[in-house]
Amino acid sequence: MNKFDRRAFLATTAGAALLTAAPALAEGPSEDTKLRSMLDQMFETQVDESPRRATSLGLDKGKRAALKSKLDDNSLEARAKRLERARGRVKALHTIDRAKLSAASKVDLDVVLYGQEQSVRSGDKWKFGDTGGNFRPYVISQQSGSYQEIPDFLDSSHKVANTEDAEAYLSRLSAFGRVMDQDLDRQKHDVALGAIPPAFICELSVGQMKALRDQPAGKTILVSSILKKAKAANLSGDWEGRATRIVEGEVFPALDRQIAAMTALKAKAKPDSGAWALPNGEAYYADAVKASTTTDYTPQQVHQLGRDQVAEISSRLDAILKARGLTKGTVGARLVALNNQPDQVFANTDEGRAEILKLLNLHIADVYKVLPRAFRTLPKAKVEVRRVPVFIQDGAANGYYNGASLDGSRPAAFNINLKETSDWPRYNLWTLAHHETIPGHHLQIALSQESTAIPIIRRTGGGFSAFTEGWALYAEQLAQELGANDFDPLGEAGYLQSLLFRAARLVTDTGIHAKRWTRDQATQYMVDTIGNTKTRAQREVERYFAGPGQANSYKVGHTVWVKVRDEAKARLGSKFDLKAYHDAVLLSGSMPLTVLQRHVSEWIATQV
Repeated sequence: MNKFDRRAFLATTAGAALLTAAPALAEGPSEDTKLRSMLDQMFETQVDESPRRATSLGLDKGKRAALKSKLDDNSLEARAKRLERARGRVKALHTIDRAKLSAASKVDLDVVLYGQEQSVRSGDKWKFGDTGGNFRPYVISQQSGSYQEIPDFLDSSHKVANTEDAEAYLSRLSAFGRVMDQDLDRQKHDVALGAIPPAFICELSVGQMKALRDQPAGKTILVSSILKKAKAANLSGDWEGRATRIVEGEVFPALDRQIAAMTALKAKAKPDSGAWALPNGEAYYADAVKASTTTDYTPQQVHQLGRDQVAEISSRLDAILKARGLTKGTVGARLVALNNQPDQVFANTDEGRAEILKLLNLHIADVYKVLPRAFRTLPKAKVEVRRVPVFIQDGAANGYYNGASLDGSRPAAFNINLKETSDWPRYNLWTLAHHETIPGHHLQIALSQESTAIPIIRRTGGGFSAFTEGWALYAEQLAQELGANDFDPLGEAGYLQSLLFRAARLVTDTGIHAKRWTRDQATQYMVDTIGNTKTRAQREVERYFAGPGQANSYKVGHTVWVKVRDEAKARLGSKFDLKAYHDAVLLSGSMPLTVLQRHVSEWIATQV
């Protein structure tokens, strides 16, 4: 924990728990101790059951060294076993007497129990796709499936320092084909239940599969990655030849099977079917909204919230655009004009892409300098901006964050999709950096990972989308308040356009899945409202079709984050300390929004 302040930490529920727990520890096992032991054992079991998670966290060594040669089991049987394990965790957690827990341990119990009960409830109710946290109705899509996840994982996460590591890479490469077949078995099972993706998802998936398949095996990233890593480690051996033979004999045939299956599925798919077309689709989407937002909002409430916020943010942008001399047309049309001004456009070349990466990394370094004005505790882990791998850019999101490994061997990274540089006008870049790195995702996630006050199962879990994405939007607002955009005359416009984008998502996601909007209709709404290019807007819309509900977590989360800070400021008045508040909400880890609201109220009570 960097820049640690004992008094501020003890003001948080986590810090207070350490004081209240200390005497009990001297007298014998407390309820806090029982809970922590239970949660730690749950974490150990989860890591043992997920080789990919072990590698991502840097824990595939020592007693877990064998995991470095394996991939996760994606079979239907494994899915059923995971559900039963979650059911067992719920039963175990209910043996804890909550009344005997300290304030911080109550948060730990509430958060973990919420996640496990959600897994059981959704897993029992919905027998297709994935329902852990955010819902994904299709095992294979342009955004999900081993065919796109494993190549990136092997390249970015599997470290090769010696011969054993290189052999482990080849073992995983050999397992890749089997895991793709498991995906295909699950997809066939789900299709039989009626979970059929829209035709364009089938087409996008096949396109990405062919991007990997339609090249010589020796030229794929699967081979070039092990070759590069072996050379860097000065390892002798025919790593290139062995990897090539595995790709040719095992990976490509499995890819061919998926290509054939998804091509055949396209013939029976509808062109624009949202969640409404799934079995019991209306109820499915309502559950997806609740899961992603960790609230009881209905799709209609989310849709109206989006409409209201689009109108409010658009009016603020209208004033800025008029001051810039852009007075004609809708706000969206004028944003398009602004995006296309010569001083905002990067060349659609490797040089232009390199310039974007350079500017983002330089800006992050500048923002670090102003963070002490709002934060007492900063993460140790560093973050860098990288390009989304070209072989998955067609179906990948516009950007995503990957956390650092626990052992510090791999830094955190924000991956930006640079297929089209026109998607990224210059004035948009600064708020993008604030959202994905600091004070957004990286600061929040790294502080959680580095904390010693919360159980490791909470430090390293996937978190709750509404909490993490809501924080990232709040971080954009905070950066604007701290003046991080002031160097650019259009910095505030970039910030507001980002908020407008997330508000429009509420309208679009609910429009697709609750109001049966088509892909073209949803795309045009995004273009008209936000001023995005059609390619960027369509890529976003296609993402919403593949993951119903998740896009709502951003602005709903931001709305709650703003609400709880405003509540703290109003109740504490001159006693409100922004740095202490940020310690209180960040050092306690990710949580459902309902738990966050209760947690902040309890913290406020300690400050009065």
